[in-house]
Amino acid sequence: MCHPKLPLRRPFNMARIFTPKVVTANRLMQGDAVWLTANGHWSDNIRDAEFITDEATADLRMMDADTQAHLIAGVYLADAVMGDNGPEPTHFREDFRTRGPSNYAHGKQVDKVENNV
Repeated sequence: MCHPKLPLRRPFNMARIFTPKVVTANRLMQGDAVWLTANGHWSDNIRDAEFITDEATADLRMMDADTQAHLIAGVYLADAVMGDNGPEPTHFREDFRTRGPSNYAHGKQVDKVENNV
């Protein structure tokens, strides 16, 4: 019998539930954060990213991204939720990466100022 205050443990043979993801990396030359789209291109907007809901697709997209080492670096799967306008980050790190570098205004930050966003 379990003590009522102790958390229940998942049996070792029980599979983990896959949480939705997006594939993200950094552009090799510029360093900008990018996200993999459903058509295999890299976008600087997370809302363009393919929203991956199963582990098999995630594995395939990671293999595809690994073949693009001449374009990107540091590829990984990031947790996401589907928002009104596409995928949105669930972790503060990913939310922070969507805004661009933090040391001074350049890249995405300059674009937002120039476009009055």
